[in-house]
Amino acid sequence: MKQFFGAFFGSCLGILVTGVIMIIIVIASITSVFTEAIKMNTKQGYKPTENSVLRIDLDGEIKERSVKNPFGNLDLGPFMEKASVGLNDIIDNLKKAKDDKNIKGIYLEISDPSAGFATLEEVRNALVDFKTSGKFIYAYSELYSQKAYYLACTADKVYLNPQGGMEIKGLSTQLMFFKKMLEKLDMEVQIFRHGKFKSAIEPFMLDKMSDANRTQVEKYLGSLWGHIVEGISKSRNITAKDINDMADELSIRSPEDALAHKLVDELKYEDEVYSLIRKHINLGESDKIHFVSLDDYSDAYSKSKMSKDRIAVIYAVGEIESGDGNDQKIGSDRIVKAIRDARLDKNVKAIVLRVNSPGGSALASDVIWRETVLAQKTKPFIVSMGDVAASGGYYISCAADRIFAQPNTITGSIGVFGMIPNAQKTLSEKLGITIDTVNTNKHSDVGTILRRATTEEYEYIQQSVEHIYDVFISKVALGRKTSKNSVDSIGQGRVWSGADAIKINLVDELGGINDAIHYAAKQAKITDYKIMELPKQRDPLQELLGHTEEEMEARAMKASLGDQYLYMKQLKNVLKLKGVQARLPYEMIIQ
Repeated sequence: MKQFFGAFFGSCLGILVTGVIMIIIVIASITSVFTEAIKMNTKQGYKPTENSVLRIDLDGEIKERSVKNPFGNLDLGPFMEKASVGLNDIIDNLKKAKDDKNIKGIYLEISDPSAGFATLEEVRNALVDFKTSGKFIYAYSELYSQKAYYLACTADKVYLNPQGGMEIKGLSTQLMFFKKMLEKLDMEVQIFRHGKFKSAIEPFMLDKMSDANRTQVEKYLGSLWGHIVEGISKSRNITAKDINDMADELSIRSPEDALAHKLVDELKYEDEVYSLIRKHINLGESDKIHFVSLDDYSDAYSKSKMSKDRIAVIYAVGEIESGDGNDQKIGSDRIVKAIRDARLDKNVKAIVLRVNSPGGSALASDVIWRETVLAQKTKPFIVSMGDVAASGGYYISCAADRIFAQPNTITGSIGVFGMIPNAQKTLSEKLGITIDTVNTNKHSDVGTILRRATTEEYEYIQQSVEHIYDVFISKVALGRKTSKNSVDSIGQGRVWSGADAIKINLVDELGGINDAIHYAAKQAKITDYKIMELPKQRDPLQELLGHTEEEMEARAMKASLGDQYLYMKQLKNVLKLKGVQARLPYEMIIQ
């Protein structure tokens, strides 16, 4: 007994000591974090000096808006994402730099940006606009990916490291199919869909693309590549045929090939490019170039307008689901609140909904759609589409007064589907687990993953899918002022590029978020206004302490797997889908 109590109290003491140590560590960590935050927040507003050069490094992920997190520079792994300059501030910085007499030019250092094609288009257009000031842009890289070169070719001079490389090979996409794996597991996925092009479910029922899916992928992939070729052709004065020949023949095999085909102006090491910049801005060879980073320049000359008038820019980014969501997922509750707040705010004269979403829950999409209709009745309501605004992403866009998209935005995908895995044989044949069920009624367990749906139950679920598709095309028809038959003819789950979407009345105008904002201001009859960004980003302490286990796991896996994480995510999602989905088969890598 004495030994028992000794062990018991020893354990209690150990737990107490461990708890105290943990509390001390947490307090020390939070103190350290807040100390760092205070240092960052007390940083004086940055003012560029004369003869400054804006240095733009776009090799990281380009998010829709900046992550202005005072803790973001601390290495906290999956617990918190790094602070980063988003598309909103990149565009704003380029606009400021264009008129800033202290900024003499831009040094664009870029290898492989992690961004969609519409995002790249926004940055590219801002660079082209900057050049109208007469200031220089020099681009340099050791290795230009196709995305990087699409931006770099806007420069006055494009330089490549003498031992570097460049990709000109066209676009490709790979889709992963799970049908044979599921067969080996004796797992069946029951499919319910409307739309012959609704290919989000194909990886679970086929081992290759259907003819309809291949047709649409070839169409929009060709449209994306055609737009890239056109941009390079204009910037470098090279014919589209020559660019496609380079891709088909893999002509660019060395830096000398890139020079010979006029894709770059000279082969230079970075120090040699620095020397050219010094010469351009009349510095001595030993003088230091005053480079200004995007992050620093974001705080330069921030002049707060006095006007009470606001244009609310509401960011709807990520998959659509019910609930709160976050900055990477569109939660219907959070987005509805943001739209409602803007609608009821008398100082907000117009609303711009920035949509970058492959869709998701049809129900959550409809909940958001209802709030967009209420907003559109009270003040100008404009949609700006980012890289993707498809399926549910189009659902929440269709009620707008005007829809803007980039030529390389992926949109459409007007169709719905549902999937129910049947794991009965997997459990029985592979694991030796059997299921026994008690129901109060004949179909009490309809929708379970533990048995196959009967013919009657299949028809019941399919009817629900058909009803939701009918509601979807009805609301698109209402918003686009056309007929249901017309929408159905271009719907069926088919995906379109922005350039093609404008031809079939899914989009009104080609342009970026600033074009949408300017149009909204014009419709509201205001010229002096502030931008109010919604939803409000999470508080930094929330960001540090408020992550769910799922969010941390996803960040860790994404950091480890890179682009391949999308395939893992796709397979994992099939077990979590709830209700009918309006979702794009967006888990594809275009490279």
